[in-house]
Parts: sequence; C-alpha cells; structure tokens
Amino acid sequence: MTPRRIVLLGRGGAGKSTLATRLGATLAVPVVELDKAFWPPDLTPLPPSQWAAVQERLAAAPRWLLDGDLGPYDVLEPRLRAADTVVVLDFPLWRCAWRAAGRSRENLVFWRWLVTYRRRALPVIEAALDRHASHVVVYWLRNPGAVERFLSRVGEGSR
Repeated sequence: MTPRRIVLLGRGGAGKSTLATRLGATLAVPVVELDKAFWPPDLTPLPPSQWAAVQERLAAAPRWLLDGDLGPYDVLEPRLRAADTVVVLDFPLWRCAWRAAGRSRENLVFWRWLVTYRRRALPVIEAALDRHASHVVVYWLRNPGAVERFLSRVGEGSR
C-alpha cells in the first residue's frame, strides 16, 4: 500500500522536517508543517479545541503528510483517526539535542520536552495510537540508517 495520509512524529531535532520533505517528494504528497499551522505570530499556543478543529480541516484532504510533534500542546486524535500511516522518529537524545542546539535558540519548554520525550511523550503517543489508530501502519525509526531503508522501501512501492 502506498501511504496517502501520513502522520510524522518525533522529538525535536530528530529530522522530521527533512524526512517530510523527502517523503513528500517521493510520494507526491503535500507536506504540512504543523508548527506553522499551530503557532500564531505572538507564539501563544492555540487552545486544544481550536487546534483539533484546524487538524480536522487539514485531515479532510485526500492526501497529506502532517509533519510535527507539538509535545505538551498537541492533540493527536484528529490526525491519527484520518491517517493510514504513522512514522515515529525515536532517535537518541544526544543526536536530537546536538541537532537542535545547532539550528536555533529554543526555550525552556522545548528543552524540557526534548529531554523527557521518551519518558513522557512517547507513552502518550503510544496510548493515542492504541486508542485512535489501530487501523494504521506504524513505522518506528530509531536511527538515520532506518530512515534511509524506509525511504528506499517506500520509493520502490510508489513506482
């Protein structure tokens, strides 16, 4: 099956946006960067009900790749219910911290989320997958080599 509605999750610095760009191009699927849809110019987080409504609109399209993991602000249900594929980048903390430190200045909330991701965020993601996404194919990618193998398999399947 060629993925048509893909949810991409993972810790900051894992390479979600890079993978989203490559995967979107391979599959000819529009990529939506959720940070841009979620964060207004004043950086005040959207209320959960408003964020869920935004995702409902995004997920109504026939094909998409929704790239983003908003940690403690996220509402996963709307996009998980509509997805056919979920990709979780579960890279080690050291790799993500190194990448995040090199790209921009982040706030304390971001760094707390980054450091506690496996202990706090992944159990929430796993529970949401169990509740709302039993119908999807889930890929857990734990290193760059796994990402490359995944892209190769998906690329072969899309031809």
